Amino acid sequence: MQDEDRLYFRQLLSGRDFAAEDPVARQMVNFCYLIGDRRSGDAVVVDPAYDVAGVLGVLEADAMHLTGVLATHFHADHVGGDLMGYPIEGVTNLLERVQVPVHVQREEARWMVRATGLSEDELSKHDSGDVVEVGELEIEVVHTPGHTPGSQCFSVAGRLVSGDTLFLEGCGRTDLPGGDPEQMYESLTTRLARFGDDTLLYPGHLYSPEPSATLGATRRHNYVFRMRTPEQWMAMFGG
Repeated sequence: MQDEDRLYFRQLLSGRDFAAEDPVARQMVNFCYLIGDRRSGDAVVVDPAYDVAGVLGVLEADAMHLTGVLATHFHADHVGGDLMGYPIEGVTNLLERVQVPVHVQREEARWMVRATGLSEDELSKHDSGDVVEVGELEIEVVHTPGHTPGSQCFSVAGRLVSGDTLFLEGCGRTDLPGGDPEQMYESLTTRLARFGDDTLLYPGHLYSPEPSATLGATRRHNYVFRMRTPEQWMAMFGG
């Protein structure tokens, strides 16, 4: 079995593929990802929110077994919690059904605890470059601060799951608590620079007509890459 054949990878859209009756899920158009090893049947879920039972139901229908949660960052539309007074299901509800580790960047741990009510003991804290093993599949965690202090992307088999760090059009906001425009520029231009143009980008929201694209196409067409210097970047995003 080649790696591509054994890779289990599903992109699920909130309000369509799960939480179909939830108006907030339909409005927020979050992506949730299922990544696993078909041979072992092990899988992790990236950013489960809105409808935990629905997401777990997809895994069950595919005969996959959940072994962990990967959290791109602590915001409620990605991991559950309070979204401007609207309660959203997420990792806390998931752990009531199945006990698995929740993988976060070390810098995000205290924010995750505050946002979700999880204890630090329920979090598996990582540094950039760490690898999460799922069956015999390896997922690299890449620290990309800017949207939040501990935002992280996930690299697996030529794919980059980018959360709210990078969209096909635009990038995550830097004016929310914990955001930092200088760190965002460094993440986009330095930390993600090592990923080649053939890498497939899978963002945290459907903010563009297509749900995914190559990094090369994104670098050519996404306006955030038109700023060539930190000064140009800060002139647009630093105010």
